Amino acid sequence: MAKNKVGREIPEVYASKFGVFEDQFARKPEYKRASGKAVAMLPNESKLRDSIREVILETGLKDGMTISFHHHFREGDQVLNMVMDEIAALGIKNLSLASSSIANVHAPLIDHIKNGVITNITSSGLRDKVGAAISSGIMENPVVIRSHGGRARAIEMGDIHIDVAFLGAPSCDHYGNANGSHGKATCGSLGYAKVDAEFADKVVIITDNLVPYPNTPISIPQNHVDYVVVVDSIGDPKGIAKGATRYTTNPKELLIAEYAERVIRETPYYKNGFSFQAGTGGSALAVARYLRNSMMRDHIKASFALGGLTGHLCDMMEEGLIEKVLDTQSFDIGATESLKKNESHYEISASFYANPGNKGAAVNNLDFVVLSALEIDTDYNVNVMTGSDGMIRGASGGHSDTACGSKVCIILTPLVRGRIPTVVEHVNTIITPGQSIDIVCTEVGIAINPLRKDLLEVFKDSDIPQFTIEELKNKAYSIVGTPDPIEYGEKVVALIEYRDGSLIDVVRQVKRDE
Repeated sequence: MAKNKVGREIPEVYASKFGVFEDQFARKPEYKRASGKAVAMLPNESKLRDSIREVILETGLKDGMTISFHHHFREGDQVLNMVMDEIAALGIKNLSLASSSIANVHAPLIDHIKNGVITNITSSGLRDKVGAAISSGIMENPVVIRSHGGRARAIEMGDIHIDVAFLGAPSCDHYGNANGSHGKATCGSLGYAKVDAEFADKVVIITDNLVPYPNTPISIPQNHVDYVVVVDSIGDPKGIAKGATRYTTNPKELLIAEYAERVIRETPYYKNGFSFQAGTGGSALAVARYLRNSMMRDHIKASFALGGLTGHLCDMMEEGLIEKVLDTQSFDIGATESLKKNESHYEISASFYANPGNKGAAVNNLDFVVLSALEIDTDYNVNVMTGSDGMIRGASGGHSDTACGSKVCIILTPLVRGRIPTVVEHVNTIITPGQSIDIVCTEVGIAINPLRKDLLEVFKDSDIPQFTIEELKNKAYSIVGTPDPIEYGEKVVALIEYRDGSLIDVVRQVKRDE
């Protein structure tokens, strides 16, 4: 076993292949970008194909290759299951799946894993049934979990080589110019798909909305596309926006948001031209609402908002409170409509957003990021991947990317969820190392990472209730008791890459009662 900087033991077979996490800035990648194959398209040739089956055959997909999909359709996605069913029917086996994330709607993957169609997976997240199946040990090889920026880096470096990318697009012309802001099942930004389209050997656009050439705006350009297939439906718009925005009335969540918004205002970074990213949970949305009111009162404008965007942030832009928004993933209809009509709403790729190996990711320019946590421990390490039962049920997403890049990373979490403490001695799975976390906001008050002596000085006279992280843990344990340790087996079911490619943790199979 090799022990990394955050104290996690990594089996030597994986440590020797990936390396182990040492520090958030220990690796500064320098590489020659990988590139996909290009096949010339002659004037009399067509990219249109009649069916998914036909296009799979034309791509030359064979046993052992790597395929990819994007997750912008979220729980409304119909593309991945549609393509996988055809691949399985053709008898193709031993594929590596490199989807940007996997939702519960993709539960049919479980059968494809059991049948040997899929034998390797790399993704940002594994939700619900698929995550539970992986946790139970149905795969021989462990899944590799990467952050959004880490996935983009791995593709550009060639760590992930995509043979065929199957990319759903709400709008496309016959030559492959595609976007996500127009059509019957709009999903907004195609930020994750952009990377796949640029670096895959073969790129297939699957659409239910073929429009005249040239289709604009162009998110994925024709020169990255080999084939276009038209199907009846690529996604259910209701599922695309499902659960994305939840305005809370929960007093606990509102109090957490109130403390977080006050934290932002009391730092020296809250001034004209500041930048921020806020998520989609109840507390995070409330932070943005409170911040809007303060910005109007204080006559302060933000230079930009970043990341997965909600309609609320786009409304703030319309009100003149935010100059520009940079969108790698549109979380609701409001954000999708904004991308369609507002020239200050920019669509960006996952590499532009968060790749730690490129010539400058947008996360490096964040003043604030507001993030959630399933657990945070007394070393400030954060888990957003495994539940209190040790089962995989979440996503790395852009958590470690934004936490590392921002000047102030704020974690929103209640002390307990149900009867489970969220501030703990040791988290089950480390996604983001404690050195990237600056302030934890709970309903009883905040804890400032001792590494941030500057922030301790800033808040020394603040009337926001302050505690050490150990005191917050003790408060949580006093409410629900000390949690029993999870019993794990020896089998590793997932490898957790830090954004630089090193291993920050592993997930082992949870022991089950016989």
